Amino acid sequence: MNKNLFVVLMAGGVGVRFWPYSRNSKPKQFLDVLGTGKTLLQSTCDRFLPLCPIENIYVVTHEEHEHLVRMQLPTLKPEQILSEPMRKNTAACIAYASYKIALKNPDAVVVVTPSDHLIMKEDEFQNIIRTSSEHAKGQDKLITVGIPPTRPETGYGYIQYLPEKPFIKKVKTFTEKPELSLAKKFIESGDFVWNSGIFIWGVQAILDAFHKFLPEMSEVFDDIKSKLNTPEERDVIHSAYPQCKSISIDYGIMEKAQNVYVCLGTFTWSDLGSWASIHEISDKDDNNNAIRANAQMYDTRNSIIRGSADKLIVVQGLNGYLVGEFGNVIIVCEKDKEEQFRRFVADLKAKPNSTDFV
Repeated sequence: MNKNLFVVLMAGGVGVRFWPYSRNSKPKQFLDVLGTGKTLLQSTCDRFLPLCPIENIYVVTHEEHEHLVRMQLPTLKPEQILSEPMRKNTAACIAYASYKIALKNPDAVVVVTPSDHLIMKEDEFQNIIRTSSEHAKGQDKLITVGIPPTRPETGYGYIQYLPEKPFIKKVKTFTEKPELSLAKKFIESGDFVWNSGIFIWGVQAILDAFHKFLPEMSEVFDDIKSKLNTPEERDVIHSAYPQCKSISIDYGIMEKAQNVYVCLGTFTWSDLGSWASIHEISDKDDNNNAIRANAQMYDTRNSIIRGSADKLIVVQGLNGYLVGEFGNVIIVCEKDKEEQFRRFVADLKAKPNSTDFV
């Protein structure tokens, strides 16, 4: 148990690609996506309990979902739940948590992780975090976890590293979601890994990076840091966030910094970012269908069927589809076309009186 290790769970997304199961009112991190009896947020939190005291775990979420965090993680104190008044991507989220943690422990090593990913072989994951934390405690490195790719995936970012033997390897380039032809070249080269979005760094190292590469954002938080961890925190955060640029930590810092390293994750990982990824990790029948419903299947394969036990779903003649009943939405569409789900949600938002469906 490392008392200097802090964990930041990012739980502010809305999971549009996972609609209509994931909704604005209850995004996927607050759902039991895998049927384990725990939500993704709860599973992510539990994953770190062997590594650090629970009082060192922070959750950053949109203020409309603060009540869900309180309900699902009741052992967290109110000051461990950081509520954002608006979504400004990951850089602002990380800055907010980092400034709070630095005030509490200037020697802290911080793990930043999404709260809605699947990680299996958790012992291996925890060992990687422990070793990375040792490398980060010198407050001079920004470390990310890379996943050895198993296919030329176009939905993930890629990290190229220098062919070194140490546990952490110097990062050469970041590439966001390449075209298929480029992704295939990355796989063939052997020195690219998927960007998991999991980071490990000393709190001073990341604050130095904010001052260097996102000075306007660091100035905003420098101005309010004396009010953090006080009763005035919520008010100053409401004034600070409109001044922050909406930018990811990858674009804002990781692609620019020279002290970036990657360690290779040997655990099973998925970002659960789409219905296709859910299909990939789900138990399937002899026709490669992932079924969690009262269903009768005929000449159907490679599909996902979701529904409640009190309704019968009959499916015939489909290949690669999502067929689902999710509350007040019934959907039948090709599961692999991720861009369509964004279109569905955008079209609904443009219609009057449609907020109940998104």
